[in-house]
Amino acid sequence: MPIQRDYYEVLSVERTADGEEIKRAYRRLAMKYHPDRNPGDTEAEVKFKEAAEAYEVLSDAQKRQIYDQYGHEGLKRGGGPATHDFSRMHVEDIFSMFNDIFGGGGFGGARGGRSGPVRGYDLETEVEITLEDVVSGIEREVDFTRMDLCEKCAGSGAKPGSKPQTCRTCGGQGKVQQSGLGGMFRMVTSCPACGGRGQVITEFCDGCRGKGRVPKKRKIAVRIPPGISDGQAVRVRGEGEPPAQMPAGASVESLRGDLHVVVRVAEHGVYQREGDHLVMELPISFAQAALGAEIDVPMIGGGAPGDTGDNGESSKSGPAPGGTGGTHKLTVPRGTQHGTLFRIEGGGLPNLRTGRRGDLVVASKVEIPRKLTSQQEKLLREFAASENLSVLPETTGLWKSIKEALAGGATGSAGTGAGGAASGGESGGASGGRKRK
Repeated sequence: MPIQRDYYEVLSVERTADGEEIKRAYRRLAMKYHPDRNPGDTEAEVKFKEAAEAYEVLSDAQKRQIYDQYGHEGLKRGGGPATHDFSRMHVEDIFSMFNDIFGGGGFGGARGGRSGPVRGYDLETEVEITLEDVVSGIEREVDFTRMDLCEKCAGSGAKPGSKPQTCRTCGGQGKVQQSGLGGMFRMVTSCPACGGRGQVITEFCDGCRGKGRVPKKRKIAVRIPPGISDGQAVRVRGEGEPPAQMPAGASVESLRGDLHVVVRVAEHGVYQREGDHLVMELPISFAQAALGAEIDVPMIGGGAPGDTGDNGESSKSGPAPGGTGGTHKLTVPRGTQHGTLFRIEGGGLPNLRTGRRGDLVVASKVEIPRKLTSQQEKLLREFAASENLSVLPETTGLWKSIKEALAGGATGSAGTGAGGAASGGESGGASGGRKRK
């Protein structure tokens, strides 16, 4: 059974997001993953349904309360959403969504459709930042490509000097009506002959080939606020695309969509993020854990008033130097065990809304030395003996074994030499005696 993602994660919003933020996030995803924009793309279809389900819950105050308290299981007990219910949206939202997705049109007979010109498409891009950037915020340059009006034809798509002709199918309206179910309802859609323009181009502009828009690269500076989370988006108003059909006399800049910059926070080699809090492992030696010590803890963006261990003892260490890369002096009490937790208040990340910093949780990691000097081993064996602890006997190193072997061989040779000398003397004496006879 597939795992259901958190609805707030699906929409890339905070749990404190209001209704407008949730609606904007859903519209952005709906436009991006709508099946009509992604024909045959099953992954896009799944993401579209996932976003719709998340919006269905989070846009309903009662369902959202149940979800916040009990999660997905609470919704199942109360009959959770199966599909997105458009009836819960205001009619203006429905027309807005269909206009954004399909480029105009709507349902006939419902308040006459949405008033005012249609905005252009929203765009989405990504930018990667570090955990240090999350602390203070950062300004980053973002490169992206958007469709802009062709300068040669001013967006008309017609060759300069020529004029588009009024569409005969829609009479210049850009929309046609379709009936269904024996005339029970009517639907207004874009004219298939002119694509909703109301005009037919006979001579195409050589700059845009009749499309009226051309891709243009753009680079802008985007301010990433402190405390932003991975997957959240920064909206830059008016940096999207203009509508496919510009109303007469309308300003292009006023009708542009928005640019959504999705922030990706790179993994850190030391810290792990838990909301506004940070978690890290602090390597300490066996001696420091047993005897206690003061250890400099690396900090992100400044210090903290103090720290408290899970053994109930409080450290009175002073604040760390300000700025990224400072340290905080942590007091490790005697007898600290592996995995002991210490909390440094204010050593975490700032909250996106309040600016208040979370805490840094430090987990002690007692390291056992792999190699010991002869003096260190002697002291540890004396300690083990004082505690009546059973330990393995002392191991003999390679060079020590060689030295012992050489020393043993030298002793044996000396003994053999002495014995030979005595034997030689005895033999010599006997021989000499025989000569004197």
